[in-house]
Amino acid sequence: MLRAILIALLISGCGKKESPASYRKVDVHAHFGPASVPRLIELMDRHGIDVVVNLSGGSAGRGLEEQLEAARAHPGRILVFANLEWRYPMLGPGYGQAMAADLRRSKQLGAVGLKIPKGLGIGFVDHERKLIAVDEPELDPVFEAAGELGLPVAIHTGDPVAFWSPPTADNERFAELGAHPGWSFYGQPVPSWEELFAALERRIARHPNTIFIAVHFGNAPEYPDRVASLLDKYPNLYIDTAARIPEIGRHNPDHMRALVVKYQDRILFGTDLGVGTKSRFDLMLGSTGDKALTQGDVDHFFASSWRYLETSDKGFAHPTPIQGDWTIDGIGLPRAVLRKVYGDNARHILGL
Repeated sequence: MLRAILIALLISGCGKKESPASYRKVDVHAHFGPASVPRLIELMDRHGIDVVVNLSGGSAGRGLEEQLEAARAHPGRILVFANLEWRYPMLGPGYGQAMAADLRRSKQLGAVGLKIPKGLGIGFVDHERKLIAVDEPELDPVFEAAGELGLPVAIHTGDPVAFWSPPTADNERFAELGAHPGWSFYGQPVPSWEELFAALERRIARHPNTIFIAVHFGNAPEYPDRVASLLDKYPNLYIDTAARIPEIGRHNPDHMRALVVKYQDRILFGTDLGVGTKSRFDLMLGSTGDKALTQGDVDHFFASSWRYLETSDKGFAHPTPIQGDWTIDGIGLPRAVLRKVYGDNARHILGL
C-alpha cells in the first residue's frame, strides 16, 4: 500500500509545472549604488533571484571599494564588475596600459569582471579628442589583461537599430526616444549601427582567451541569426537577455526556442534592472519612461520575463512597455535549458 502511494506521488509530481521561484536565478546585468542595496535585496527576494551582478562597480579609488563593501554585507548575493575611467588624464598617452593596471588593482580588491559601456565607439574620446573605436588597438592591453585575470568582459556596443532612424511618430521606439531625446543617434556624428557591430566582432576575435558577454542579446536582438553566427565563430562569446525580451519576443517563437536550445550553454539571464534611492519605485525596468512606476509595473516586469522563457503563451504584454507597442510570444524552454539560462551558465563563467 505504501509503495503504491509513493508511486502515485512520483507520477503526479512528474507533470507538475515548476514555478519561477523553483529556478535558482543569477541576474548578470543590473546597476545600483551602495545606498540602494537594501531595496535591491528586497526585489531579489520577492522575485526569486539568488545572485545579482552589479555592472556599475566603479574603479579603484572611484567607488569600487564602497560597492564591494556594500556587497560584502550580503554574502553570496551580489557580485561586482569593475569599470574603467574614460576621462583625462586616464586617457593620456599610453592609456591602454594604464587602464590594464587599474583593472589589475580592481581584481585585487575583489571585482569579478569588467563592464565596457556603450560610450566606447560612440562618445569616449582620447587625449587628442579623437573618438575611441570599439576595436581601438590602444585598448588591447585591457582586454588581454581581463583574459589573464579570468575576468569576463560585459560589453555594450551600439543600441537599438531604431535609434539611428528619425525620431518621428513612425519610429517604432518613438515613445522611448520621446522620453529620452538624447538617445537618438539620427544625424549625429557617430558610427553607424553596422560599423559598431563589425567593430565589436573584431574586438571579440582579437582576444580568444578572454570571455566576452555581449549584453542585450549580443547587442543585436533585431538580428538573432547574426548573433548565432557570432556564437558559432567565437567560443569565448556569451550573450545576456537584459532589456531585450521585448525585442527577441517579436521573432518567431519556434525559431527563437531552437536558437536558445542550440546555444543553451552560452546564454545568460539578465534584466538591466536599475535601483535608485529617491523612492521605492526609483527603478529602471530595462528602460525608463516619463511616468511614475507602480508595484504592478514592477511585478509585471518580472512575471512577463518568466512567462516569455517558461511558457508558450501567445500575444502577451512584454516586460517594458516603453520599449515598443507590441506583444510577444513565449518560447517555452525545457526545464534543463531554463536552469542553465537562469543561473548555471553564469555560475560557471563567474566561478560560483
